[in-house]
Amino acid sequence: MLHANTLRVAKGSVLSTIHKAIKAAAANDTIIVPAGVYFEKNIIIDKSITLIGENMPVLDGESKYEIISITSDDVLVKGFKLQHSGYGTLEDVAAIKIYESENVIISDNIIDDSFFGIYIQSGKNCIIKNNQIIAYGIEEQQIGNGIHCWKGDSLQITGNRISGHRDGIYFEFVVNSIIWRNISKKNIRYGLHFMFSHDDAYISNVFSENGAGVSVMFTHGVKMFNNVFSNNWGDAAYGLLLKEISNSYINGNIFDQNTVGIYMEGVSNTPVQKNTFTGNGWAIKIQASCMEVGVNSNNFFGNTFDVATNGTLVLNSFDYNYWDKYEGYDINRDRTGDVPYRPISMFSMIIEKNPPAMILFRSIMVTLLDKTEKIIPSLTPENLKDNFPLMRALDL
Repeated sequence: MLHANTLRVAKGSVLSTIHKAIKAAAANDTIIVPAGVYFEKNIIIDKSITLIGENMPVLDGESKYEIISITSDDVLVKGFKLQHSGYGTLEDVAAIKIYESENVIISDNIIDDSFFGIYIQSGKNCIIKNNQIIAYGIEEQQIGNGIHCWKGDSLQITGNRISGHRDGIYFEFVVNSIIWRNISKKNIRYGLHFMFSHDDAYISNVFSENGAGVSVMFTHGVKMFNNVFSNNWGDAAYGLLLKEISNSYINGNIFDQNTVGIYMEGVSNTPVQKNTFTGNGWAIKIQASCMEVGVNSNNFFGNTFDVATNGTLVLNSFDYNYWDKYEGYDINRDRTGDVPYRPISMFSMIIEKNPPAMILFRSIMVTLLDKTEKIIPSLTPENLKDNFPLMRALDL
């Protein structure tokens, strides 16, 4: 059985630097780094060790270097402040970068002013938890992502706070992983951006005040539960953008104060249930390319437009939702309206084809058009309706 030792970095001793301590360490040893500021260029962890910061020591990359590079399995890095990583247009320089390693844990660190914050390249069973990752990017071409994962399996991204990066969290070719209880806000582009990443779960996160919200593309088996998408405003901003998504679940989320709550294109076999849409420009934009999307048992409050689409073909369902604009009645008292609700207004169809027409919004002419359309539908899709609109909001 291996006997693990604890080594302590101390100025004036044989282990006067972190580099020397790592060189002296054996597999499974622990290295303690006391408080202080360390300028050690690139720290390479090439063996299975635990690196612990005592009272939050500072590792400074001097805006030149990747601060910590991990090339070994079974590594723990905890309790450091990493600041001023290098920047690169050809290389993805990070405060902490994991290279083709398994069972790596990065926890309880502060990363301040880095190009990429934490970067996983071909990692498996890695845990990134309870880190605070802050950057000050102005243009997306000049900054990397907060947590960047490329080719990963069974990753856990939990309890992190990310701001000021290009994308807060980025997944590409990552499978069987979870993003849980993170707060990703005020990033330049997306709070969360992932592509070609299957069978992942995104649970109880907050994505707020990002340039374009959250983008999910070319993926199947996505589970998005109990997240908050809020205050994502702009010409091309969404709370959640779904493109070419299948066999997924959007359940229990809050979409509050976004230009568009959910934008769906090429989405199939994906229930959208028990979500709350409040104060959005458009609650849902669902393109005619979508099919077998069940928008059921959701609440819609105070949205300018509840639903918009770009065609007349409807292959989706919209039943048992609460719509605050519904003006029907419930004579038989079964708690559902006796007449269907058509969530698409005539004016929203006009805007879809002629966006400048938005200048006429709230005019008496538009009100008359919409009232007429409800009585004698002509432009809005005949089959896009809630046949069982709820008379009271759901308790979600």
